[in-house]
Amino acid sequence: MNNKKFISVAKDVINLEIKALQNLKKIINNSFNQAVIQISKCQSKVVLCGVGKSGLIASKIAATLSSVGTPSFSLSAGDSSHGDLGSISKKDILILISNSGQTEELKNIIRYANRNKILLIGIVSKKDSILYKASDIKLLIPQSKEAGGIVPTSSTTAQLALGDALAIAAMNFRKFGKYDFKKIHPAGSLGAQLKTVEDIMLIKEKIPFVRQDLRMREAIKVLSKKKLGVLIVQNKQKKTIGIISDGDMRRYNEKKLDLQSMKVSEVMIKNPISIDKDALAAKALAVMNNKKITSLCVHEKNKKFKTIGVVHIHNILRSNIT
Repeated sequence: MNNKKFISVAKDVINLEIKALQNLKKIINNSFNQAVIQISKCQSKVVLCGVGKSGLIASKIAATLSSVGTPSFSLSAGDSSHGDLGSISKKDILILISNSGQTEELKNIIRYANRNKILLIGIVSKKDSILYKASDIKLLIPQSKEAGGIVPTSSTTAQLALGDALAIAAMNFRKFGKYDFKKIHPAGSLGAQLKTVEDIMLIKEKIPFVRQDLRMREAIKVLSKKKLGVLIVQNKQKKTIGIISDGDMRRYNEKKLDLQSMKVSEVMIKNPISIDKDALAAKALAVMNNKKITSLCVHEKNKKFKTIGVVHIHNILRSNIT
């Protein structure tokens, strides 16, 4: 078989799977809505189970549901009849996945769910199957031609797509947003991209506050101690009114002015740029690059004159935010 023939096989497989997805899209109905509502309102866990390739799809769907805030895990169909059924509680939702719906390993699980009144959602392609008839919510997968004639391909693609659709719909129902996502994805590139200014800002005694009436000789001591290269200037009411960078001080020294005897208020840049603590750290980096500065004051809500933190460009770079 030449290379062109392999490409033809690849295209045939993909076309079969595309057709399966198109057919799935046509038959999505109110049962899907019911499944989403039940999954979203579940006060316990969502348990997924399948046999063979469908079992692997169950594991992936469980992982996706968990990643968007719905506690889920997958169960081995083979191990279920040997004690693992005990991991399913009456408050759980059970999702069984089977192309034929007649697989022998699922029968004991179906009986267990029905006997204990556990909500059963069946993902199946045959209406005359045991699984379809026993399910409280029936999610029908259209029967489709498998690639190679026998290998589960088109059917498992449809199962996976339906599982992804359930997860995303449940996420929307529960209003699970980017900040919720960040809480359970603290590591990796996604976690880094979703870090907020609050996650990386310096707070409390690490903030280099100075009074506006302080002499610069004393302010420079604060600058050296805090090692941020900036000073945040406050008035008597502890409102932020200015900022001084080490670059500002260098420019005064270049003019051969008596910097040390000057007051902080004479040197500061008024109305420093401030960013909300809930803003993404990536946004803070963009502001710094745009304004050609290395630090930002941080405020909460509309209180721009009350600095609660400072974010330095080094904090952002150390967080691997790109």
